[in-house]
Amino acid sequence: MKGRFVRLGERERAPVRLWVDGAPIEALQGDTLMVALLTQGTALRQSEFDSGRRAGFCLMGACQDCWVWTRAGERLRACSCEVREGLDILTTQPEAVWPLHG
Repeated sequence: MKGRFVRLGERERAPVRLWVDGAPIEALQGDTLMVALLTQGTALRQSEFDSGRRAGFCLMGACQDCWVWTRAGERLRACSCEVREGLDILTTQPEAVWPLHG
């Protein structure tokens, strides 16, 4: 299995290309960032408190566990923000210094 989420249907939607930590990924139009990131891997982001990886918790925008950042520093909730063409996401808080783990 490639990611934590597996797409079972709705594969006919238009593709959207975005960047995650400098690498291109492809999602489908209408996907949230959480779906885009977790169909490609097992974690959403690096914890800002320690070296652990996070994958979201509540899936409805209440728990603060799915934050990701744009390269410009804007914080986004991955569970409720839709992907858009060319979006450039960082999975580590810009001022954090924890090492990334694959």
